[in-house]
Amino acid sequence: MTAQTILPANSVTGGFNVDNSLRFQSNDYLKIDPAGDGNLTTWTSSFWVKRAGAMGGGNIMWDAGTNGGNNYSPFFFQSNGTLRFYEVVGGTLQSFNFITNRVFLDPTAWYHFVYRVDTTQGTNTNRVRLYVNGVQETSFSTAAYPAEDYNTLKNDATFEMIIGSASDNKGNDMQGYMSEFVHIDGQSLAPTSFGEFDEDSGIWKPINVGGLTFGTNGFYLQFKETGTSQNSSGIGADTSGQDNHMAVSGLAAIDQSTDTCTNNFATANPLDSGFKVNLSEGNLKFVGETADYIQQWGRTTFGVSRGKWYWEMTKIANNPCIGIVTMQSPINLALENNTAARCVIYCSGQLDGQDNSGRVNGIATSIADYDDDDIVSCMMDLDNGFVYFAKNGTIQIGADDSTTGNPASGSSGTGAANPTSQLLTNQHDGVWSPLIYDNSSNPAATAIYNFGNPIVALSSGVADGNGFGSFEYAPPSGYYSLCTKNLAEYG
Repeated sequence: MTAQTILPANSVTGGFNVDNSLRFQSNDYLKIDPAGDGNLTTWTSSFWVKRAGAMGGGNIMWDAGTNGGNNYSPFFFQSNGTLRFYEVVGGTLQSFNFITNRVFLDPTAWYHFVYRVDTTQGTNTNRVRLYVNGVQETSFSTAAYPAEDYNTLKNDATFEMIIGSASDNKGNDMQGYMSEFVHIDGQSLAPTSFGEFDEDSGIWKPINVGGLTFGTNGFYLQFKETGTSQNSSGIGADTSGQDNHMAVSGLAAIDQSTDTCTNNFATANPLDSGFKVNLSEGNLKFVGETADYIQQWGRTTFGVSRGKWYWEMTKIANNPCIGIVTMQSPINLALENNTAARCVIYCSGQLDGQDNSGRVNGIATSIADYDDDDIVSCMMDLDNGFVYFAKNGTIQIGADDSTTGNPASGSSGTGAANPTSQLLTNQHDGVWSPLIYDNSSNPAATAIYNFGNPIVALSSGVADGNGFGSFEYAPPSGYYSLCTKNLAEYG
């Protein structure tokens, strides 16, 4: 299933902007023990999610229950990509159990879920409702509605409420990003309280929810702060005015992200990669496996056909690579097929590419080696058809093996990594993606990729010319981070 992605043109048309999300990995969660009972029959939860990781089962986004007990109420992705939400009380599955027919396996987009409960309703189908991107979900393989006036576990002071993990065993952790998490205690609200369809594009987008009434155990998490305490300075700070701040476990300041439902950043794509690639940390950390390196590759969630784009890779171990690859072919063919210029890759001490006779190794012999913790940059100029590389901020010698690259040289392509005879704009369908690649055989490579949304602390934190992204080295003038706000202007 391909979700409606958040409106790419928000950077041009204006509208409500979400500044932060929170990146969840194993053993990361937020939780609160309610001080008292709220409304056990009527509540609404709204949150935005961008999936990451291997797309497996678990991935519990929202739960309530007892730690290690027999009471739990998870909302989660199953291994086949369907959504399931249900309640178990005293170890017994209640008549509150739903599984969607639709699957949610798109790592490129943000999903908006509204989970709406009002068990006082006489009509059973109105007691539990799910909305995805503003539209009610009506197709379920299992749909067991709770009894009238059923008391749920959420808002019950006996049970903790937890985001990003399971209350029963702290397992099945969420993998990915969450933003704009709202819980309303005591009201059953339609999705229009949290979002709207853009009048021009028809795409569902968030609205300002600051005027809502949140109720006794309600909260609004904007992830604005970076502390680890359960207070207004913490990552789990409640900005609703109710002061229902969440306790923090496993999360740190670096997990605060600017990849949000109003500015979607590129990441590695687990659905478009070799079967031996392991992705983690929001699909920005790459670990190969000890086997044939040909299988250890991946493209990103964005393909572009024009504009100038910048990103970085930090080498952690062995020989990870950075570069670009066409989106036209299956990636194994793009890397190996005897067709012109399907990829350009910088591996340590080696510039790889393809000419008309097939793969060519070592196009340039003067390009630098890079060591552990070195940062390698890629600059892709699709307006003129060239790509350039840098090591620790120093632009490298290009394909002619004699001239240092000049990313600002325009149509002349001075010192570019690909020769003028192999202009990117003339090849295949003209759509290109950053390339995730392992040039090791055994042991495998490890790297961190930064498309403007880093997973490690930077010493400089330089944004692009539009003020988006955060990099160790400044993008050259006219080059931008791969995010939807920039794509709206330049992509």
